[in-house]
Amino acid sequence: MEGPVCLVIPPSGFLLDERVFMSLGILRVAAVLEQKKIPVEVIDLSGVSNFEQAIADHATQSSAGVFGLTATTPQLPAAAAIACVLRANRSDARVILGGPHVTLTVAAFKKGMARARTAYREMETLFDVLVAGDGEEAILRALSPTSPKLVDADDPRSELFLTKDRLSELPYPARHLVDVDSYHYHIDGERALSLIAQLGCPFGCKFCGGRASSSFRRVRQRSSENVVAEMVSLYETYHRSAFMLYDDELNVNRDMIPLMRLISEKQKELGVSWKLRGFVKSELFTEEQAEAMYEAGFRWILVGFESGSPRILENIDKKATRDDNSRCVEIAHHAGLKVKALMSIGHPGESRETLAETQDWLLTAKPDDFDLTIITTYPGTPYYDEAVTCGNEWVYTCPKGGDRQYQQDTSFVEVAEYYKGKPGGYQSFVRTEHLSAASLVKERDRMEERVRKTLGVPFNSGAPALLYEHSMGQSMLPSSILRRSG
Repeated sequence: MEGPVCLVIPPSGFLLDERVFMSLGILRVAAVLEQKKIPVEVIDLSGVSNFEQAIADHATQSSAGVFGLTATTPQLPAAAAIACVLRANRSDARVILGGPHVTLTVAAFKKGMARARTAYREMETLFDVLVAGDGEEAILRALSPTSPKLVDADDPRSELFLTKDRLSELPYPARHLVDVDSYHYHIDGERALSLIAQLGCPFGCKFCGGRASSSFRRVRQRSSENVVAEMVSLYETYHRSAFMLYDDELNVNRDMIPLMRLISEKQKELGVSWKLRGFVKSELFTEEQAEAMYEAGFRWILVGFESGSPRILENIDKKATRDDNSRCVEIAHHAGLKVKALMSIGHPGESRETLAETQDWLLTAKPDDFDLTIITTYPGTPYYDEAVTCGNEWVYTCPKGGDRQYQQDTSFVEVAEYYKGKPGGYQSFVRTEHLSAASLVKERDRMEERVRKTLGVPFNSGAPALLYEHSMGQSMLPSSILRRSG
């Protein structure tokens, strides 16, 4: 292979602010390439409004022979646009796509789902190689000129599927290949960076992606010593004293409390105080966990409560009851932890009555902050995978009770189904037997306004997009967008 490998992070225009959390998965891939002495470039297009012009200019100047992209499902339209720009400007380049969307789609495709077959074919026509599952080892196979169309690292029997021991051996994400200072996440006023201590969630929530994917379903933890060593490295390299542990659920790790204690001990050894934030599963949350987290420096926890309606919690197979969720908030507050409640609407059976129950729960539980989103159905979620076609819609039916959710037939290459949006700009791609898509948007906006006003929780505003400047024959992307190894 001649020339460097160019890794591309597509923009995420569906987010309020794209420069909050950097894309660690592709930076882990970059770190592996560096370890193998393979030159690598990273183009970070997060928040770049005219990203097609940026990638076009770089493609005509770069000596890279391979361009590797990552994409979540909402990022796929941007990734597809980037692929088209690369084709137009570099007919000799090979274009690889990996990341969550490929992994989730392939998992559904392997189950024989007709709907996923269409989504897979869309990607197959746009990209030379698709990488499903863990990309750290798979990238080396994907770079080969004899690579198959699909490199499947989502199979636990494959040598490409990362074990927990291998996770601890891998180099830390190559954060030096992005403009770290341009990311501006804060925890209680302290500038923060994110890291991932473990992969996977074993639960089967019907709305959640990866329930058929081993990469997303199997819990694989790095050693506590390895996690703490990365935190120390970030503290010493970037002078940050706040960290977001961006794991699915920290307390599915049986060694969570020993990890908390090790974090506490390391801070005492260094003579510092870190501020931390992370996710927990409500029904697994205990007083001992809360106390250990606070002692380690946690000041915020995020919890996917999703709904205040017992009917909806049953329909989504959450495994947590309304009482479990209320108890979780109480335990956290008693330990001094703030709680951000992650809520969603539009599930099968959603009605004005279930929405009223959710609003009532929020006002009673009094979380310190919350998100309220309209659920979307992505490949790899049971909602998507198990839906059946009905006219111009797809219909998911709950196994228990028969409640239904109706989904628009959407091309993920063309439409970014919004995970979030700015107030007044939300879209719904689902409806229920009781609420239309338009009604879900209206009710979502109304509930958020009422709850925020009553609880005194302010709205968050996003930062404006960056503009890539390319006037006067400029020959190089600004350092905030392009970084090279070496």
